[in-house]
Amino acid sequence: MIGCHRQRVRTAAVVGAVAAVVLAGCSSPGGSTPAASGPASAAPAAAGTVPLVVYSAQGYDAPVTKAFTAGTGIPVSLVDDSTGPLLTKVAAEKNNPQWGALWVDGDTAFASLDQQGQLLDYTSPTPLNAVGQALVPSNHSYVPVSTTVMAAVIYNAAKAPAVPTSYQDLLGPAYKGLVGMNDPSQSGPTFPFIAGLMNQLGGQSGGVAAGEQYLTQLKANGLHVFPTNGDTLHALETGQIAYGMIQSSAASGEVAKAPRSAAFDPKIVYLPQSTLLPAVIGIDKAAPPAVQDEAKKFVEFVLSPAGQQVMQAGDPSGDSLFWPVVNGVTPLPALPPFPAAYQKIDPYFWGPMENQINTFFDSTIK
Repeated sequence: MIGCHRQRVRTAAVVGAVAAVVLAGCSSPGGSTPAASGPASAAPAAAGTVPLVVYSAQGYDAPVTKAFTAGTGIPVSLVDDSTGPLLTKVAAEKNNPQWGALWVDGDTAFASLDQQGQLLDYTSPTPLNAVGQALVPSNHSYVPVSTTVMAAVIYNAAKAPAVPTSYQDLLGPAYKGLVGMNDPSQSGPTFPFIAGLMNQLGGQSGGVAAGEQYLTQLKANGLHVFPTNGDTLHALETGQIAYGMIQSSAASGEVAKAPRSAAFDPKIVYLPQSTLLPAVIGIDKAAPPAVQDEAKKFVEFVLSPAGQQVMQAGDPSGDSLFWPVVNGVTPLPALPPFPAAYQKIDPYFWGPMENQINTFFDSTIK
């Protein structure tokens, strides 16, 4: 599956190639990364090195963690799963965390973890662009490393009766029974989308009520709910729906790779306002100092030119289709221009409301 639950790129050839690039690139700080000329061997582990446990829901996490180990000698134990199950796992382990670094999409979850005292404050020295700087929390409790937006409306131009220009359009008769979206309890990117929709409709004072009313109207107009990005895309491909509200990376990947036909012609429209959906890394505050130091090194590797290159190579038709937040990193050619109309929601307001909003969605909208 794609997006928060994606097709994974895990071949030995890819991993070996990117590891070679990283080993070459790590010796050239600030410059371009040289091309790899052959297989690379991992750097020797330092004495006393302990494995870094990384919980991740990123489509490129296996190549990135393998390249990190190859370049630093720090062993990584990767726990790869969908965002929802990972956050459930983190919550269950609150009194005995088993992770050193958590890497998923959406800063609302990290704001909640920070309020529970689970995150180590860390200020990265890597220069970020303006969008990246806006995503850094004031207390530096987590680090944004890339961004997508939620939602991109992907539609089948061969079947769709109209192209929406606002979320209100989707309530009209032309769209009845044709719109699909993900389940926020399973799809990590979807709760920030719903929170962003509520923020847009009524702000922090009246947004929840306004958003619940809108979603109820959308359901009455025949809304379909699927588990994740991949399931919603499958419904679009098979004609169950004509419009899908999904993560921008998954939508861009579908447009880039899907074969066109008389029956299927996927296109994307961004409705005002799209909500920034950063991919974020947090460090476990309860981890031993040695693990915290390794996690900091992992963050800096991910933000480095070499790390960003591995991210962009690891899942080229899915999660690699992000907009960089690091200065000097260029988006992949398959990406459209960054949306002109977007919003950044306050994760410290909306994050603690996730259980309440997801409970409403599960009981009323699904």
